[in-house]
Amino acid sequence: MTERPYSLLGLWPIINRWKNLVLAALVLALVVSTLVAFLLPNIYSSTSVFFPTNPQNSDPDRIVEGQKLELGGRTEDLDRVITVGGSQPVAELILKRFNLYEHYGVGNPGTDKAENDALREFSDNLDIVRNERDVIELTFQDTDKKLAARIANSMVAVIDSINQQLTLENRRNVLGLFKQRYEFLNKEYETSRRQVVQARQRYGIFGPEQQSRYLAREIVRVERELNQTGQYVKTRGLRLALQRIKQDELENTTNTESYLAREIVETESALQQEKGGPKATSLRRALRGLTQASSGNLINAESYINGIDSLNLLTARVTDLQDRLVKAQGEYETAELSIKARISSLYVVQKAYPATRKSKPVRWLIVVGSVFITLALSIVIITLLELYRRGQRPAVATL
Repeated sequence: MTERPYSLLGLWPIINRWKNLVLAALVLALVVSTLVAFLLPNIYSSTSVFFPTNPQNSDPDRIVEGQKLELGGRTEDLDRVITVGGSQPVAELILKRFNLYEHYGVGNPGTDKAENDALREFSDNLDIVRNERDVIELTFQDTDKKLAARIANSMVAVIDSINQQLTLENRRNVLGLFKQRYEFLNKEYETSRRQVVQARQRYGIFGPEQQSRYLAREIVRVERELNQTGQYVKTRGLRLALQRIKQDELENTTNTESYLAREIVETESALQQEKGGPKATSLRRALRGLTQASSGNLINAESYINGIDSLNLLTARVTDLQDRLVKAQGEYETAELSIKARISSLYVVQKAYPATRKSKPVRWLIVVGSVFITLALSIVIITLLELYRRGQRPAVATL
């Protein structure tokens, strides 16, 4: 005896035979699914859209160089932000901040069960993904639409804070280097400035250009009067002064000291033949005071010549340190400001707002799906029953 072939069309007689039971099952599924669908609470979704900026753009050393904060992040920046957003520390912080343990009804925090249940519920309600435009979308779902929006915005702020902390230590190290450089230059500047003051006091040089003109004028005046007495005497200090000043005149015709040389030489040649009067002794003493350091005069040509090179070197050093100190102070202040300002590492395109419509449940889909699944299960069950009956009939016929 050949077995009868089975086909989908052959199911209709079976369904027709069991139609009362199938219909009862479908009606029951319709009623139950409708009740369940309308008892389910409305779930609202709030989404915040943002993308990370390159953390190197907000580093103090790059800010000092004048680089701007660029919008847009690299692939590694996007991955880092998504990883931070899905981390357990962020979840625990949000759970405690909004007291979600009570909201989810998992019990008091502190127990393993409450922690696990709360984290599981929180993870199920959170969705943070990178879309096709390389922008991060953070979506949070909850029965309270205002709470969902606040949690989404708070999570963006927490992610931003943690993302900044990842580079904050390095930025503090950079700030420390700027501070060390500023303190070193400030110390060197103060030391060099004191050396300049000491050199001015030691050599009696307070205004090199004006002072050299003063010395030239006074020496020429005294020599003129001394020549008029007929007892002109060149002291050792004056000879050294003339030798040095004439040498400077050959090297730099615009040098202020060349004025002294020209005035002295011209006065010597003009007044060398004049006869003097009774003032020779006092004039020689005045001339020694202007030319020799041993005379006791604070301002004299010998001290001026001995100290002008050292003073110029120290002055150049102070000027260089002053410029570098001003620059280092500006860089340090800019770096310190960038640390205190806490430049955001995220650019928020859209904040999360309370939803105006629910995202789920889709009640009609629940009802239709339940009825369809019930129908499919009913067909499978009655088909198996029919197969079982057909298998029993040959055994009865054999007996």
